[in-house]
Amino acid sequence: MNNKEKQAFDQIKTLLDSQSLGVLSTQKNDQPYASLVAFAATANLEQILFLTPNTTRKYDNLTNNAKVALLINNSLNQAADIYTAVAVTATGIAATVDGLEKQTLLELYLKKHPHLQVFSTAPSTALIRVTVDRYFMVSRFQNVIEVQVTS
Repeated sequence: MNNKEKQAFDQIKTLLDSQSLGVLSTQKNDQPYASLVAFAATANLEQILFLTPNTTRKYDNLTNNAKVALLINNSLNQAADIYTAVAVTATGIAATVDGLEKQTLLELYLKKHPHLQVFSTAPSTALIRVTVDRYFMVSRFQNVIEVQVTS
């Protein structure tokens, strides 16, 4: 990773660590759908986690088409955001996490979102992992940097 990529990676990590919510984009039958999700990212940024009931449209969509995008930003809904806000889109493949790995990833998730402890234990709640292939970071309105995630 060169210096510019390292700097971008650090900015993305700072943004993901500082924000709690993102917009998940899924699709089914060529119909896009967006959902607000509480997320957590792994330290290496290779995975983004969120919870959802397995009865939701987003769950149905991502089990039918695992390709997803997740938008995270730090805008404050003010005019200056056009120049000061940073937005990151993560693209990747979503899958339900089961088995031994689920407890470890759920602990990471609940460290960021302890208020969702009860929700996380509901029988219908699924832990979803997005395995990220790349990030697109937009800052200063038009400055776009792409960072490919290596695993």
